[in-house]
Amino acid sequence: MAQSRKLTTVSRGRQGRPTENKPCHRRARFAIVSNTMQIYETVLILKPVMSDPEVAEFVEKTKQTILGEGGELVNHEIWGRRKLTHIIGKAREGVYVYMKYKAQGALLKKMAHNFGVSDEVIRDMTVVARDRKMREKKPKKIKPTVAAAQA
Repeated sequence: MAQSRKLTTVSRGRQGRPTENKPCHRRARFAIVSNTMQIYETVLILKPVMSDPEVAEFVEKTKQTILGEGGELVNHEIWGRRKLTHIIGKAREGVYVYMKYKAQGALLKKMAHNFGVSDEVIRDMTVVARDRKMREKKPKKIKPTVAAAQA
């Protein structure tokens, strides 16, 4: 029987028993792909030497990738040039781009590859957008004070 050559690590629990194998490759989190459409948010930091037309062209290319894979763009914003908190590859500032879109999980793998090989992208982060509605706060019970209890 042929064994798969998946990169995994084996860690030992407190009692010395092996726990489940965990993928050790950085992009392994995209290995399990769902066929359902979910809403994702992506923030990109682009090189600061890019002009506004170049940034718009890059965003348009990314939008076409999303639409070409059957996704739909919900929102996108170019946040502009901002100072980075720490130096990333000799860059002290970057152009921030925010995109919110609905797509299948297979698109994430393709976009991560495109961002990785692109010279324009300094950093990228994609997360699943969660429902951020505020829960109703329950009123706190007020303990009766001694003076109120005697009255």
